[in-house]
Amino acid sequence: MLAAFITGFVTLLTLILAVGAQNVFILRQGLLRSHVFSVCLFAAIADAILIWTGVISFSAISQIVPEISKFMTWAGAAFLISYGIIRFITAYKGIYDIRFGDDSSTLSKSLLALAGFTFLNPHVYLDTLGLIGAVSVQYDDALSKYAFATGASLGSLIFFFILGYGARILSPLMSSTVAWQILDIVIGITMLAIAASLLSN
Repeated sequence: MLAAFITGFVTLLTLILAVGAQNVFILRQGLLRSHVFSVCLFAAIADAILIWTGVISFSAISQIVPEISKFMTWAGAAFLISYGIIRFITAYKGIYDIRFGDDSSTLSKSLLALAGFTFLNPHVYLDTLGLIGAVSVQYDDALSKYAFATGASLGSLIFFFILGYGARILSPLMSSTVAWQILDIVIGITMLAIAASLLSN
């Protein structure tokens, strides 16, 4: 069981370390010190739900609803493109109220945006329902499967909180309008690149 737990933990970390829309959003929230705990917890819970779903019912969902992959791809790409354009517009205007911990976004708006980055991202389903689910198949007994899912869920929880609260270390570097413009441009490019990758695949 310990081996399964460690395998789940390491497998999740290797997947989640890639730069993605969800990670970039949490990093931005961390820099703003805006609803960091709630955002990190929401992301971790969402990941845990998807991880456990993948482990318990690998491949069942895609067989029941084969069209879900195409739908999630188009919906996710549209969401990413929209958010990317918003970041470009914000960078172009260059109007920033740089006061860490004083972001104007409400908790509900932040969680709604994060829900979009999480559940409208086909890569999330490929990683959790697909890859995590596929790796868990090597374990025959239920306890080992649950240990694997627990390890993966814990890896997600630790990563998101390190990302959210660790972003504060970068606060001194993000005290100028130019720095935020650069960050928004990078975020915008990242979102469009991810959207292009989804559509090309």
